[in-house]
Amino acid sequence: MEKRLRFKEYVGTGTLTIFDIDETLFHTKAKVAVMKGGKVARMLDNQEFNTYKLKAGESFDFREFKSAEVFRKTSTPIARMVEKAKILVKSRNNAASRAIIVTARADFDDKEMFLQTFRDHGIPIDQMHVERSGNLGISSPAEAKKVVFRKYLNTKNYIKTRLYDDAMSNLKAFLELQSEYPNIEFEAWFVNPDGSVKRIK
Repeated sequence: MEKRLRFKEYVGTGTLTIFDIDETLFHTKAKVAVMKGGKVARMLDNQEFNTYKLKAGESFDFREFKSAEVFRKTSTPIARMVEKAKILVKSRNNAASRAIIVTARADFDDKEMFLQTFRDHGIPIDQMHVERSGNLGISSPAEAKKVVFRKYLNTKNYIKTRLYDDAMSNLKAFLELQSEYPNIEFEAWFVNPDGSVKRIK
């Protein structure tokens, strides 16, 4: 009996639901500049940024990605995913369950304007927490997100976790964690441009 209780305590009872932002909840226009020698070498949209590997002498400039004004003015909600987010956030099965957002972006220049964009479209952002993995200084967005995923899974509060993301690299990084957390059920959902989803295994 004692062993069973310890096992139950380890796996937790909650569900952790994770959403990406760009091309998952919103179609967004902000781009990341690739800088070389003080000049812009190229501009990357969200999907290009997810897989871009910096070459020698290159660095990222996230100026547009940090602009809450650009985000609010140019982001278009993906209706099917917004509705799914509303339902999943409000239908948490117990107090241990929670929904979070994990974005490859760093801090925005106006937190309140950024959050208001979600409120404008009925997303219950005040019941969620936004993790900005771009603050970690890790060049690979997928590896940076992995650090955040571990932070939550290490709490031992969860028996199930699911990720909604448009980048296969992020979903694969998420699923790689299954071997580290064998007592947690993982669901990885690839989000299509129209907001439909497909489970990745």
